[in-house]
Amino acid sequence: MSNIETGAQAGKPQQRPTIRDVASRAGVSKSLVSLVIRGQGYVSDDKRAAVEKAIEELGYETNAAARSLRDKRSRAVGVLLNDMRNPWFVELLDGLQSTLHTAGMHALLGDGHMNDETDQALVRMFREMNVDAIVLVGEMPRTASVAATAADIPLVAAGLREIDLEHVDVVANNDSEGGTIATKHLLDLGHRSIGHIGGWSKVSTLRAEAYAKAMTDAGLSDYIDVVPSDLTEDGGYRAAVSLLNRAERPTALFCSNDMTCIGAYSAALSMGLRVPQDVALVGYDNTYLAQTRHLSLTSVDGANGEIGRRAGRAVLARISGSDEPGKLDLVPPRLEIRNSSGGGIP
Repeated sequence: MSNIETGAQAGKPQQRPTIRDVASRAGVSKSLVSLVIRGQGYVSDDKRAAVEKAIEELGYETNAAARSLRDKRSRAVGVLLNDMRNPWFVELLDGLQSTLHTAGMHALLGDGHMNDETDQALVRMFREMNVDAIVLVGEMPRTASVAATAADIPLVAAGLREIDLEHVDVVANNDSEGGTIATKHLLDLGHRSIGHIGGWSKVSTLRAEAYAKAMTDAGLSDYIDVVPSDLTEDGGYRAAVSLLNRAERPTALFCSNDMTCIGAYSAALSMGLRVPQDVALVGYDNTYLAQTRHLSLTSVDGANGEIGRRAGRAVLARISGSDEPGKLDLVPPRLEIRNSSGGGIP
């Protein structure tokens, strides 16, 4: 009679079987049991059968790892971010994780820190952990490792537009529409000289192109002025200083995200300019920072939480076996008007 059975008969609380118990019952090593559970490495048929029999006899199937063995799923989704410091990720992740949690899944987060080598290392790590799917969040180049991963693991892109692969769903904000809304808001307020702080990603390019088109449609193509940045607060500060030092200083700035807009706000104040009286500001993403009272940034709300929820549903559909061609799902934006553009309530 095993120690587990004896403990139960003695009236002691029955402990959950461990991997050591499974190894002892099957007559194999713990490392071999781990290989069977993860579905990795070579294990002979008889030893695999012995491990599976021990798992069933001991009730180890109640453990998450054993469930993975039973249905060949880890119930984990790898989420690769490009820079966790950007606050727009918060709402997107909240929407994504709530959807996964409801379905009995959990997310494993990895931050690539905007470094291609780190991104690829994290993708390899997720694959080694046998995740059921991977979600790419933020700016992410279409690297060879991403393309190879998409060939055999469900992959969904959220909030980015660089990925264009056969069976990869892309869920993002309609950045062209958002850029148009932001620029037209400033035009409607009477501004003619409107500068734009952009970025290098496809998302930033779409926003910049929408800005340029809105300016051209308004007959103001001569006033189009785009300064790229790295989409950080410091990058926004430096770009704004460049724009606001022009001989003909712009009276308004449309910034490609809230972080650059905060940097632009600091630049304006450091130059003795008033916001919005001397320079009006509009950001993008409507993060919690934009909503703080002392900043009160007018910002395009890209529906980040909804993007996360839709990405979660797309992931679950792919895990369930959907083999449909990859879809582009664009979530419509809206403008939150506050004090930084002069359109808010004082």
